[in-house]
Amino acid sequence: MKLLSCWILLTAILVAQVNSPVSKFEVASVRRSDPELGNTDRETYNNGLLRMSNVTLRMYIRFAYGIAEPQIVGGPKWMDDYRFDVMGKADHAATGPELLAMLQPLLAERFQLRFHHETRTLAGYALTVAKGGIRAKVSDPANTPSSNTSRTSMNVTGFPMSLFAVRLAPYLGKPVADMTGEKRTFDFQVKWSPEEAVDSDQPSIFTALQEQVGLKLEARKVPVDVLVVDSAELPTEN
Repeated sequence: MKLLSCWILLTAILVAQVNSPVSKFEVASVRRSDPELGNTDRETYNNGLLRMSNVTLRMYIRFAYGIAEPQIVGGPKWMDDYRFDVMGKADHAATGPELLAMLQPLLAERFQLRFHHETRTLAGYALTVAKGGIRAKVSDPANTPSSNTSRTSMNVTGFPMSLFAVRLAPYLGKPVADMTGEKRTFDFQVKWSPEEAVDSDQPSIFTALQEQVGLKLEARKVPVDVLVVDSAELPTEN
């Protein structure tokens, strides 16, 4: 019941966010990424400036609306095939969450993104604190969230657990609910082995989270807000 209440509250917050006016970037650019970059994406939010590189439209939607990738359904095939670089500058020293919210009007304008919401119950995970507590450095509250991720690692700075849960979902293929109860932000790195690796010296993502960060993933059914993409177009020129 507690998990259900948390997810219903999250859904209400997301719907309110969609229905509330969101500030726009003062200056923004969108361009196709260099194919040589492969699947490695990078995100930085710093003092009113957002830079994201080698990111798919589905991932941008996830960042903009604070939901996990499995909660985004529909849309054209290129949403997962093409990657884009986005730079956005606010007219003030906007925080990480503010900058990510500014992606909403940018996606609507440059990608002609149109969607509607549905509530669905999906198999997912609850992110909880493992026995022994969180093994991560508490971040300076002034730090804005930033991350450097790859297929088998995440290096984060100034991350709340709620944002970390969202970032975990793509690697697990299921929604992740933050059930840690933590309000602080953290700096840490976690490395794991891909599922198909046989002779890797790295642990699975489940073991890595518990051993390296002091977090645990518990499989549960969770009711979630699902964003259904009705239409999207390749971005206009800068």
